[in-house]
Amino acid sequence: MKANFLEIHSAADYIGPGAVEVPLYQTEITDIVRRRGAFGQRIRQVPATGHPSRFFEETAIPSPGTSGFVDPRNIAAPLVTPTRVERSVPLKAIVAQLQYNLFDMELGVQQKQFAYLQAKDLLDTVDGVLRSHDVALWNGSDTSLTAPTTAQYYGAAAQIAAGGNSVTIGTNASITDGLKSTVAQMVASSSFEVRPTAIYANPVLLDLLDRELKAEFNVVLSTKEVTAGLTVKTLSTQAGELPLIPDWTLGYTGTPGSGSAVLPAYIVTEDMIEYHWLGDPNARIFQLGLPGSLASQYVVAKFGGVVVKGASYAHYQVLVDR
Repeated sequence: MKANFLEIHSAADYIGPGAVEVPLYQTEITDIVRRRGAFGQRIRQVPATGHPSRFFEETAIPSPGTSGFVDPRNIAAPLVTPTRVERSVPLKAIVAQLQYNLFDMELGVQQKQFAYLQAKDLLDTVDGVLRSHDVALWNGSDTSLTAPTTAQYYGAAAQIAAGGNSVTIGTNASITDGLKSTVAQMVASSSFEVRPTAIYANPVLLDLLDRELKAEFNVVLSTKEVTAGLTVKTLSTQAGELPLIPDWTLGYTGTPGSGSAVLPAYIVTEDMIEYHWLGDPNARIFQLGLPGSLASQYVVAKFGGVVVKGASYAHYQVLVDR
């Protein structure tokens, strides 16, 4: 059996008189990887009632309408009844497993480099689960709340689109006017007391809106803090100053300016969008028993589902052609 030996030159950066330089690294790992989105932190978090999580939605109050006006000397009251509909949202699971090899962990301790790495990797795994959660809140591939078709959420974007409230702003039409008129139409509803609270869109679309206001009206939008550390611009509407929240999870098609790009925006009533959680609203960490390989195993899990209440009247999809 022939042994192979490597020279120190293969590991050393420099060997010379009175000097042997070996590779060393900064103990901090450069990390600006994108993690959470704002949407998941602003919608309501409620405990699930079961699987699926059920609730009732009232779509109309008891009203006699025109038939309620009768001769006061010959009263014949019409029969009325409230209109309530049973709804449900199926719960979904997001999980990830992290495994620490005992040998590698002890080697890291003995080298005294990247001492914080075990904790960082565990926190990053939690953030990874929450990132998947945030992306799926808008874009989950399921297509039904009553008969699930995939293991993912039924995304809020698809629920709003399925509600039927959608408008398209043409290539040469004003984005500002389109958003403002849509909000006015929502507020003017005679059936529901709608008060939208935010407009979500990809940062590219909000930049186009910013440029439009500057070019046509020389207007600078006011700002508002929507979550800790996140300040966004606002748009004056009939529902008040609505925050324009840039959301990187909302994609678009085509190249803006080509005439064939479609950039969606969502005017939402955030109190009407709920995440029904099971066990805990946060992602939880479970440590598994030590296997024969002596590897430490951790599983990060999150259970729940998102539902857009009032999808057909409290929210709106706006498709901007550019």
